[in-house]
Amino acid sequence: MRLSITTALGLSALTVLALAGCSGSTEPATASTSSSTPADQGGTVAKASAPLSSAELSERLLSESDLGEGYTLKPQPAVRHDDVTVIGCPALAKLGGDTAAGGSLSFPRKAKVSFTYAGSSSELSEELYSDTAAKLSKGIGTVLDAMLSCPTYQMVSGSTVIDMGTTKTSAPKLGDEQWSQLLTYAAGEQRSVVKQTAIRTGNILVIVSGSPALVDTHLTDAVRTAQVR
Repeated sequence: MRLSITTALGLSALTVLALAGCSGSTEPATASTSSSTPADQGGTVAKASAPLSSAELSERLLSESDLGEGYTLKPQPAVRHDDVTVIGCPALAKLGGDTAAGGSLSFPRKAKVSFTYAGSSSELSEELYSDTAAKLSKGIGTVLDAMLSCPTYQMVSGSTVIDMGTTKTSAPKLGDEQWSQLLTYAAGEQRSVVKQTAIRTGNILVIVSGSPALVDTHLTDAVRTAQVR
């Protein structure tokens, strides 16, 4: 069995995990709490404006031309994880199996894109969400706090048991709030690491996930593109 880890900071769990029987990557990942203060607690925020629609967010996603050579657009699978059980992390188990396994955040205005790199198992995914600053902060904070409350736990789907590890890491000073984490997945002899970094800039939440090197390389461009397009 191989693990497939897609980076969608499916932030509902900051992870997208395709379980048993899927081909996938063996790259690492990281996580951290917000490095700045939410709007309702006195943090620096951009001037409030109306949330963007999903169509508008789609126009602000990174494209193959933004990323450069070697990146190929990856079709988005309709994957559900309702059968996933979380063991050893009550806070995350409360959020439900789909969230724990990497569904999307529950904001109605959202857009997502994923890429593979250079024909390898390395992947890069980006998710954009739009709502009020307070709602975005609370939504992602709830999931990240749950994940970070349990440095190690297990996810079970059928007969597949995946050992999970979550470690917070520093995020660059972009936007108004920043979060970043490294997620490790192990099942049998397979081990993967994914980095997920989330940046809130005004009424847009940018989540970039995947191979740590790819995330670090393209995060700034993702935030800039989300702001100006």
